[in-house]
Amino acid sequence: MKLDARQTGDVSVLSVRSPRIDAASAIRFKDLVRENTTRSGARVLLDLQEVDFIDSSGLGAIVAVMKLLAPSKRLELCSLAPMVSKVFSLTRMDQVFVIHESVEDGCSVAKG
Repeated sequence: MKLDARQTGDVSVLSVRSPRIDAASAIRFKDLVRENTTRSGARVLLDLQEVDFIDSSGLGAIVAVMKLLAPSKRLELCSLAPMVSKVFSLTRMDQVFVIHESVEDGCSVAKG
C-alpha cells in the first residue's frame, strides 16, 4: 500500500497508489492516511483513481478515516472506478461521502 500526499490550495490530496483496499491492506491504509493528515487543511480529498477493488474491510477503513478526521476535517472522495463506485452505491455510502469525478473537480469546489 502506497499513498502520495500533496497540497492543492486548501485541499490535501491523498492519492492511493494501490489497486486494492481490502482486508490485507486496510490497517496500513488507515495508518498512512493518519500520518498524512496531521497537518492537512480542512478538506481532505482521497483520490481512488488507481483503486479497482474495495471490499467491506476497505470500505470500513475509509469510514474509519472519515470518523478519525471529523469534525475538524472533511473527507471527500474522487475518481472512483466503476466497480468501486458500485460498492459505494450498493452500500449507500455515496449518500455519506461527497464524491467528485476527478481531483480537479474536487479541488475546484469552493469550501462549504
